[in-house]
Amino acid sequence: MYTIQGVLKVVASFALTLVAASAFAAGAGVITHLSGTMSVQRLDGSVRILSQKSEVQPGDVLTTQRDSYAQINFTDGSAATMRPNTTMKLESYSFTQEKPQGDAMFMRLLKGGLRTVTGLIGKRGDQDVYKIGTSTATIGIRGSTGESHHCESNCGNLQPGTYHTTFSGSYIMQNQGGAQLIGEGQFGFAQDPKRPPVLLPGDPGLNLSQLPFTLGVGGGAIRGGSTSQECMVK
Repeated sequence: MYTIQGVLKVVASFALTLVAASAFAAGAGVITHLSGTMSVQRLDGSVRILSQKSEVQPGDVLTTQRDSYAQINFTDGSAATMRPNTTMKLESYSFTQEKPQGDAMFMRLLKGGLRTVTGLIGKRGDQDVYKIGTSTATIGIRGSTGESHHCESNCGNLQPGTYHTTFSGSYIMQNQGGAQLIGEGQFGFAQDPKRPPVLLPGDPGLNLSQLPFTLGVGGGAIRGGSTSQECMVK
């Protein structure tokens, strides 16, 4: 026989599952601009081709193909634009309007370029909760706009490593070797995890002007809907 306590535990567990599923389904953001092809690998291992208005969820590994650009607007009002041949994993994302103490955002840039504009996360509370990570450094955001690039092989004229430039505000690049503040108009570089990041004398050749659309801000209101044309890859 089932006891009242047992039934209550089952009901409570089911309710928590529904809440977690609802939060997961709500998504962290949505693709507002897309030029070319973008794919995602979900936590369950499935791979999909995304479209404009597709939702992005924590745990997603997002990849743009050659000559492809994608802009993601997040629910806190921040935005990120992925350049061609870029792979980024949204390691964690947490935003609730009424609970700034729970804010968190961590994007792992595996390769390619990522332009970012901050929203409420990183502005209204602990600035250290908004970060971009690579294999050579972690980039902390200080209520600002900037662009990060990471390359490990076939970098053309660029030396392998992590690059960052700041358009407004400031960012901090840090690793096992130390930390470097990167202010407006400055360029930072981290060659490997154990060497401290350094400031470069100028643009090393990041082709910053090559974007097919202007990076916008304010992503919270838009949600994926029936016009989203996601396609699962089998």
